[in-house]
Amino acid sequence: MKTKLIHESDGQRTFVIALAEGDEAMACLKTFSAEHSLSAAQFTAIGAFKSAVISYFDWETKSYENIPVAEQTEVASLTGDVFLDPQGKPAVHAHVVLGKRDGSALAGHFTEGHVRPTLEIILTESPAHLRKQHDPASGLALLPA
Repeated sequence: MKTKLIHESDGQRTFVIALAEGDEAMACLKTFSAEHSLSAAQFTAIGAFKSAVISYFDWETKSYENIPVAEQTEVASLTGDVFLDPQGKPAVHAHVVLGKRDGSALAGHFTEGHVRPTLEIILTESPAHLRKQHDPASGLALLPA
């Protein structure tokens, strides 16, 4: 993982994060967020994975059902945010659209992705009024109303 601060203004930073073949994207995002003490941020990314795991949130059970993707895919869209979990540690929530060889797409909650050949991420800190809060009804971190 290579990172570079590309902009800083009024306490907000924007970074480029370039992942290399073999990097696991979610682990890298979590590590980066902790190392830079992020409490709120948004990111987008494009690239490709040799394998991935996406998930579907089951409202009835309030749990995620994993969907393994055991093939090379294009990361057509990866968007997400960083927030503080109930213990005050940075957590990552993201959704992904993966393009398959035949042009079909898979989409869902992003759980895991093994990069091949690269994943290029732009991450920008969010202002304080966009910090998520724990919602007891859903069990999710949501923006305040």
